[in-house]
Amino acid sequence: MQKRSFGPEGTQITPLSFGAMRIPHEPEKATPIIRRAIDLGINFIDTAPFYCENKSESLVGEALQDGYRDRVYLSTKCPVGMEDEYDLDEMLKQSLERLKTDYIDFYHLWSLNGEKYREKVLPPGGFLEKAVKAREKGLIRNISFSFHGEVDDLKKIIEDGHFSTMLVQYNILNRENEEAMALARKKGMGVAIMGPVAGGRLARPSEVIEKMLPRGVSTSAELALRFVLANRDVSTAVSGMENIEMIEENVSTASRPEPLSSEEHEKIKATTEELKAMAELYCTSCGYCMPCPHGVNIPANFRLMNYYRVYDLKDYAREVYQKMEAGERFAPQGKTAEHCIECGECLEKCPQDIQIIEQMREVKEALKK
Repeated sequence: MQKRSFGPEGTQITPLSFGAMRIPHEPEKATPIIRRAIDLGINFIDTAPFYCENKSESLVGEALQDGYRDRVYLSTKCPVGMEDEYDLDEMLKQSLERLKTDYIDFYHLWSLNGEKYREKVLPPGGFLEKAVKAREKGLIRNISFSFHGEVDDLKKIIEDGHFSTMLVQYNILNRENEEAMALARKKGMGVAIMGPVAGGRLARPSEVIEKMLPRGVSTSAELALRFVLANRDVSTAVSGMENIEMIEENVSTASRPEPLSSEEHEKIKATTEELKAMAELYCTSCGYCMPCPHGVNIPANFRLMNYYRVYDLKDYAREVYQKMEAGERFAPQGKTAEHCIECGECLEKCPQDIQIIEQMREVKEALKK
């Protein structure tokens, strides 16, 4: 794999990184997978304290023994502004112990948005000040952040210049961070991508996605990774790989000198713009219909319906809908369309005059099975 520059110091990393969020929970199974990735050339490992039921860091630390630690750049994270308040110094200490290392190459302030950045990161004694002190002590080498929020807030964080690299979402189905990624590259920041296969959505069967496949691309998952790597503002794509077969396939894809031609890339972008416009005919996700007095997350239900109806990701949409109904942790929050009693309060608030009640009936009929 041809390496790419990552961060202001010009660190060279592989375009494909190993995300340790889906590895087996047993060291005897996880270690061979992680080491195979490194042996194939991957030199960036991304983990976090809560991945794999809180076991990921320990599993990675075990796999990086016997000389493997010196062959990779290591990334982990400190949660910012979550339900429980976490202290950076204590979290970093625990991460170093679990990872069996003296330092972290790229330490992320985890899951920032504009509010967390202003209220938790920037104030005196906040996360940024503590991270700077940890860097001065040599415990971390680069201060990074991951982001889930509004694009304007992301651009503000980039402009402020406190961070070496960032980890953001970008894939065929979600391109809203493109301008911010270009800005980050201009500022000399490294840009790592999470969800290049859209959390597995783009690996699901879909005739719509398959029609985008250019000649020489065999699967939608391969297309998704090549699409991300074709963007010159991307330093690396972090892929959650759970077995050796997946690693070998992704390494083969990332090793191609030209991920996609410029013509193929632009064609896919044009197609996704058409799909996005079609999806917005059903709902723009503006949120004006919220809150629902009965707890239904109307935009989330409609997003799942768009995956079903527009992108032909039927299996994925039904699976997430069921997880949402069960209240699972990583599913969309709020209630499904099953709980809509057709009170009509949302109809008065929708600026697009969408027939929400009628569409909720469609959601229930399509996704409850």
